[in-house]
Amino acid sequence: MKIRVISSRNEILSLNPNEKVVHFAFRPSNKDIFLLVETCPKLETIQLPKSYRKTVSRAIEMFLEMQKVQLVEGDVWGHRKDIHEYYTVPDSIISKIRNMKAEGISDEKIAEKIAHESKLSPEMISYVLNKKNLE
Repeated sequence: MKIRVISSRNEILSLNPNEKVVHFAFRPSNKDIFLLVETCPKLETIQLPKSYRKTVSRAIEMFLEMQKVQLVEGDVWGHRKDIHEYYTVPDSIISKIRNMKAEGISDEKIAEKIAHESKLSPEMISYVLNKKNLE
């Protein structure tokens, strides 16, 4: 699974319209979020660092709910945007999630355990868990 990292508002208009998961590496304004949703109609999830997540207005939260876009808290630790514009969730993590789900472990326990082992937030792990095909 790939997470498109956006490090400036100038990048929003040049995004692939098929992007599904995006991480803002800057504090987005309401206008930036509206523009992102307009530019990427297939968008499913926006990830924001914890400090930025706290500043998102209730109006934007409601707008994203209506657009069926999930807003999650989390980071892409150690990602170098100058090397690659996507942060890729390692296959080993996806495989662990699949195996734990097949063993019947609860989603909460999986999110807790994987978050502890990986760089992903529990909210992003929950998103991965709820994807039908676990790409």
